[in-house]
Amino acid sequence: MYRFRNSFCLRMMMLAGVLVIGTPVGVFAEEVDHSMEGQISKPQSSGESDIDSFVDDSTDNTYGYYTIMGCTTATEEDMVAQYEAQNVEYPSGILTEGGAPDIDTFCTIVIEEADTEGVRGEVVYEQAMLETGWLQFQGDASAGQFNFSGLGTTGGGVAGNSFPDVRTGIRAQVQHLKAYASSDELNQACVDNRFQYVTRESAPYVEWLGIQENPYGGGWATGRSYGYKLRSLLADLKGEEYTWPESTETVEK
Repeated sequence: MYRFRNSFCLRMMMLAGVLVIGTPVGVFAEEVDHSMEGQISKPQSSGESDIDSFVDDSTDNTYGYYTIMGCTTATEEDMVAQYEAQNVEYPSGILTEGGAPDIDTFCTIVIEEADTEGVRGEVVYEQAMLETGWLQFQGDASAGQFNFSGLGTTGGGVAGNSFPDVRTGIRAQVQHLKAYASSDELNQACVDNRFQYVTRESAPYVEWLGIQENPYGGGWATGRSYGYKLRSLLADLKGEEYTWPESTETVEK
């Protein structure tokens, strides 16, 4: 668990109600009790102020899944270190044109945009790394599109959406994640032109972002074990152990 440095993020989380509580609306016919899923707990006071002593446990919920909504629980330095450990070249040429000349700036933008909407910055970061192959862009989208999450890419060479700069591309990704993880309104003007197609609050957890693993049949990506791959990257970022689900029918590492 990481101690928050940003009291603004906590206040936003408390005021906006970004905690994922209850059952997603309109996504299944049979009523299922998912109360307390995604509930974030506050530990006993240690004598410090409430803001200073608040600790966010991103997996403190019924199933131990990683909640998408909440404050960022990894630092920019953590993200940069993980990126540099991949021994890949940062595409500074094209991303400089988009406002992110280095990985440090890129990670700063990720955290700023995520915190604005109450989405965990580390989730945004790891998804961008998974979708782009650590910003190498060897899939259908190219670096110059500033599309870091495969928005609009449907395979077969379809390039997907393009954005004017890095920040806007990250903002669209954050908003799309918020669409899946929460029913709250956006805090900034919508730049995600696929926002309206998402069944709101149908994937409050990282593990449910993969369509094949989502119990309601929705999700971000069709690839097997998509959410588990993200969860594994998050564990690596935080220096934690992660045990993949035992079922070999749904897990492909």
